[in-house]
Amino acid sequence: MKKTLIIGGLVILVLGAAYYLFFGAPGGAPTPERFVAPLGENNAQAIQNLASQGFIRSSFGFSVALLLEGNPTITPGGYQISGGMNAFEVAAILRQPPYMKWVVVPEGLRKEETADLLQKDLGWTDATKNQFLNAYQTLGGNDYQEGVYFPDTYLLPVDETGTQIAQRFITQFNESFAPYAKEAAAQNIKWTTALKIASIIQREAAGTSDMALISGIIWNRLLKNMPLDIDATIEYARGNTGQGYWAPLAVADLKINSPYNTYLHRGLPPTPISNPGLAAMNAALNPQTTTCLYYLHDANRVIHCANTYAEQKLNIEQYLK
Repeated sequence: MKKTLIIGGLVILVLGAAYYLFFGAPGGAPTPERFVAPLGENNAQAIQNLASQGFIRSSFGFSVALLLEGNPTITPGGYQISGGMNAFEVAAILRQPPYMKWVVVPEGLRKEETADLLQKDLGWTDATKNQFLNAYQTLGGNDYQEGVYFPDTYLLPVDETGTQIAQRFITQFNESFAPYAKEAAAQNIKWTTALKIASIIQREAAGTSDMALISGIIWNRLLKNMPLDIDATIEYARGNTGQGYWAPLAVADLKINSPYNTYLHRGLPPTPISNPGLAAMNAALNPQTTTCLYYLHDANRVIHCANTYAEQKLNIEQYLK
């Protein structure tokens, strides 16, 4: 009987030690800290990060705990966990939706498109979306109406207001645009002018390779006080047709009565028409020297420019018909 008790005690001791080694809390501050599961990482990498950051004792033990919790896949995002939690407690949190979610915002979206993306990814209500759309009124005024919602990859809290998220975008813009604002000032160009041109380049270019040329043509037309005749500015004025914000123009669209209609009004539109990336910003301030005043893209998105409208008509006949 005594021997049986001793063996039983040893078994319990071994099992307890095994539980501690594989599933026990690693120790440390009980205050929750942020753990981020990056985009593009698989479960093995996320679990390795948990171990290296001191949130779990054993990668194997945590994998078992995660499996037993019923959801073995860790969704990329931000979670609140602590070193005072055991493997099962951590697994229970990581099987829930993260409190911070990754949102990838492409270059060239208008603010409404960005708001639609945020509403989908963050689960916003229409009220929160409207907060985002109108935040410029209190975060900088008309100069921040468009163009400053910087395209990037963001890790965003799901419980923040639309105004708070808009502030995050504007802060990122201010940091990213700072060297270009300095360069614009050195060239005696208003930062808002540079941003408007960058936003047009972003929408008009087929890629980064033709951005400097388009910039040079835009500057040439501005300096000659010619109408810009930019389709993208009219697309911005027209809005969503049900086929997207940037659907091709109809002939009637060219007559839209709007200050964004650069076929009817000389100069730049009142605000940017999209939220450009750094390459477009750089092109706006470093245009290619060219004598061209016109351009078009063929079916393969190759750009062709012309010095005169007669040459442009020949390009239209050759490349678009």
